[in-house]
Amino acid sequence: MNKGRIFLFSAVLASAIFSTNLNAKDDNLKDRHEALSKLTKAISVIEEYYVDDIKIKEIVDKAITGLMQNLDAHSAFLNEKAFKNMQADTSGQFGGLGITVSIKDGALTVVSPIEGTPADKAGVKSGDIILRIDGNATLGTTIDEAVSKMRGEPKTPITITIVRKGEPKPFDLKIVRDVINVESVYSKLIKDDNILYVRVTSFDKNVVNKVKEAIKQNQNVNGIILDLRNNPGGLLNQAVGLVDLFVDNGIIVSQKGRNPSENSEYKASKGATITKLPLVVLVNGGSASASEIVSGSLQDSKRAVIVGENTFGKGSVQVVLPIENKEAIKLTIARYYLPSGKAVQAVGVTPDVVVHQGKVPQDENSAFSIKESELKAHLQGELEKIDGKKDEIKDTNTTQKNIITKQKVDDDIQLKTAIDVIKVLKTNIRS
Repeated sequence: MNKGRIFLFSAVLASAIFSTNLNAKDDNLKDRHEALSKLTKAISVIEEYYVDDIKIKEIVDKAITGLMQNLDAHSAFLNEKAFKNMQADTSGQFGGLGITVSIKDGALTVVSPIEGTPADKAGVKSGDIILRIDGNATLGTTIDEAVSKMRGEPKTPITITIVRKGEPKPFDLKIVRDVINVESVYSKLIKDDNILYVRVTSFDKNVVNKVKEAIKQNQNVNGIILDLRNNPGGLLNQAVGLVDLFVDNGIIVSQKGRNPSENSEYKASKGATITKLPLVVLVNGGSASASEIVSGSLQDSKRAVIVGENTFGKGSVQVVLPIENKEAIKLTIARYYLPSGKAVQAVGVTPDVVVHQGKVPQDENSAFSIKESELKAHLQGELEKIDGKKDEIKDTNTTQKNIITKQKVDDDIQLKTAIDVIKVLKTNIRS
């Protein structure tokens, strides 16, 4: 597709322009002219008789906005402000809350909060419905309109009204905006089990290189856990490249649209594969788009076991096409398909092992062990108060920056299940 194609929308010139751009594939020009004539007449009637004085540009903007909303949840008209916000996304730094949203069943729904951002710290959860933004209802709003309202100068407050499953009524969350600048990849060692834990929070341009570096630095581990929970997606090439680190042949993902020029296949290459270690991928309802490509592709290729909850179900391709220098449309042009041929859109990826979020059930002995660890941490603090300095206490349970402790594992049953799956896979390889 020619991404530089310019579409100029005008009530006066609509018929001629649409005929020029679209008549190549349509034999029934009469129907086309009649339809466009109807649109022009409707705009003229609104301009002349509507109760408020609406200028022609505003009428056309509203018409385009309504058209895009009725196509699908991800297509949108980008006015000047929305277009600037989209460009801010690509620059990598802006003032906001740190959440990815989508329209699901007509409601503005949180795909996931980005780890470490104001929304995450305030307790926003995947699946939350945002009912109001600063008192203004979100019903009928577009994604881009909602994002525009939630963006703003860092350190400025905003109140969102949340509808959450299990809560008796909507509630308000007051959040202070901040600069969103998130570390996309970090890795730790699950020391007791000698397993590499790799967390990918979003798919920016650095994901493949950072994951590759983490794997190369930990080649003697028993397995790898790739955590894609609450990862809203990002760059397709990084999702493809990440799968390619683990798979050495076959289709990773395919893209199919109405226009044959949009169809493409992305295949694994043997030279890019760097490990055959047992692999488990963690997902949940906040795993979307690129995360679903990675988890679904690894599942279809039998390369990884997927653990957690069903993913979000966002598997369509959008491109931004300018219609004027300061305005554009974001249009869905294709859908993603996994190696099995299954579509991701509205379906998502179903885990091999379904585990809902929560803590690991404790018996009396393990519960005592956790309390003992907490007590040591408390006594450490009391010693600091007396001595005015930090006393050295040897404690194998002390949290280290690059280590996941037993307590952390016990607080996350999905992670604990992933560890158990790695142990089983490792045992099967040995036998």
